[in-house]
Amino acid sequence: MQDPQADIKPGHDELTFNTIPNQLTVLRMLFVPLVIWFLSWRTLTGDGIAVGVFILAAVTDYFDGYIARTQNLVTVYGKLLDPLADKFLVVSTIIMLQELDRISYVITILLVCRELGITALRALASAEGVIIAASNSGKWKTAIQMVALPLVMIYEPVFGLPIFKLGVVLLYFSIAVSLWSAKDYAVDFFKTLKEVRKRRTHLRAETKAYRAGTRAAKKAARKLLREQKRHARTRR
Repeated sequence: MQDPQADIKPGHDELTFNTIPNQLTVLRMLFVPLVIWFLSWRTLTGDGIAVGVFILAAVTDYFDGYIARTQNLVTVYGKLLDPLADKFLVVSTIIMLQELDRISYVITILLVCRELGITALRALASAEGVIIAASNSGKWKTAIQMVALPLVMIYEPVFGLPIFKLGVVLLYFSIAVSLWSAKDYAVDFFKTLKEVRKRRTHLRAETKAYRAGTRAAKKAARKLLREQKRHARTRR
């Protein structure tokens, strides 16, 4: 496992909030109510603006992670806020689209429950000292949703193309990828947890043996000292 400190440049404080990646993440969170508001207009103009804002938010999602990795600006705040911002954007948009009766409640329930499940799993992993890295299927899920949701926002055909229907199909496909990625996260977590607990048990056994050996050595040393003193008195 890679040392998390290896990606931190000298003098970098992980508790620093005012960094470009964190600012982009906060900006993405501020875009969420704008997307919902423009969709609530229930007009073609509002839908178009909502699509533009959503795309800007998706772009910040790429750049904040890219800058954080390449510039070694990973922070505790970023680790917390970045996945939350993604979930706020996707879940809020999905719920609003169902309110507009553009997607089925099945899509909303499955995707929201999946996000809640993964969040709970990450919380459990954190409590156990296990880090769950983003899986490839999880990244694909996010990418598909970032493409599908703007398409679903475009309710009217564009140049005769059924953009909306394509978006709905992609959303259903994202459900399959989401459930598959959830399986990957769960399997990886329990596999890693077993390894971590096995190492902890081995470490405790080694520590116990060391302490027992130390006590035995001390006991032997005291016995030897007593024998030396007794031998010294006998010689007198």
